[in-house]
Amino acid sequence: MLEHGGRLRHAALRYGIPEETWLDLSTGVSPFAWPVPAVPTAEWMRLPEDNDGLDEVACTYYGAPRVLPVAGSQAAIQALPLLREASRVGVIAPGYNEHAHAWRREGHQVEELPAQALLADAGRFDVVVLIHPNNPGGESFDRADLLACHEQLAARGGWLVVDEAFMDATPSESLCAASSMEGLVVLRSAGKFFGLAGARAGFVAASPALLAALRERLGPWAVGGPSRYVLRHALADQAWHVMARERLHACSRRLARLLETHGLVPTAGCAFFQWWCDERAEAVHVALARQGILTRCFSMPASLRFGLPGDDGAFARLDAALASLALETLR
Repeated sequence: MLEHGGRLRHAALRYGIPEETWLDLSTGVSPFAWPVPAVPTAEWMRLPEDNDGLDEVACTYYGAPRVLPVAGSQAAIQALPLLREASRVGVIAPGYNEHAHAWRREGHQVEELPAQALLADAGRFDVVVLIHPNNPGGESFDRADLLACHEQLAARGGWLVVDEAFMDATPSESLCAASSMEGLVVLRSAGKFFGLAGARAGFVAASPALLAALRERLGPWAVGGPSRYVLRHALADQAWHVMARERLHACSRRLARLLETHGLVPTAGCAFFQWWCDERAEAVHVALARQGILTRCFSMPASLRFGLPGDDGAFARLDAALASLALETLR
């Protein structure tokens, strides 16, 4: 399996620092979790049922005609390549590595390219996979450009797959409203915005036929009853959504300013993280880890992704750790 952020126990063992003392900035999950209520015992005792209202609440929240709840968008990423014959697939790079990995594993011909190259040359592919906004590259795309790319692909029976795991802070840019069109597949994650990664829940918005095929592939009870219960309430909490978006944007701007102060000018970012591309990335990653601060290190290209510190204390700790580094000596 590919490596991901959030491997806090692994870092604790490697650096000999107790797990509970770490500042984990290695994921793009919001540090401002939706306040989960007590889950009724019946949700644990019974198999989940599809007609519990979750689909309707999710359609309202995402602005999508139809959705399919899945065990995190990762489940859909792994299953979608099984629904097509051998295809030429263009995947955004750098990006979430599981996309290219999943299509290659099922025997598709995969080419990883920068976003603009994919959009400019979509005619070479049967499937184009974009992440909007991108992780870790932070790119965002004009909806008109994405819809034009979809039209070109769909005319030949192709797909445009758009991973919107980090879209919740900028919902007006989503393609969910157009997802009933054949060949457009939109993936959404409930874990990032709501700070509920452990719920392992997400949604796919697509045409009825594609959702039916995906449902058959994934089988029954894709999302557990307790997670469905929590999501029904979280997706309906509109006042919290507004507050959380404002807080995420403010926190991300604060993080960008802090990094700039210490000479780590962000290459890109979004409401959930900042990305610093530099040849010293691994050295900075290790230096911070030795102080109990975990970041996400990438090798291609050499870069670090910083998740959001959750409070003033976390910001102060990162500030002090960065101040202790001599960037010019790190190679």
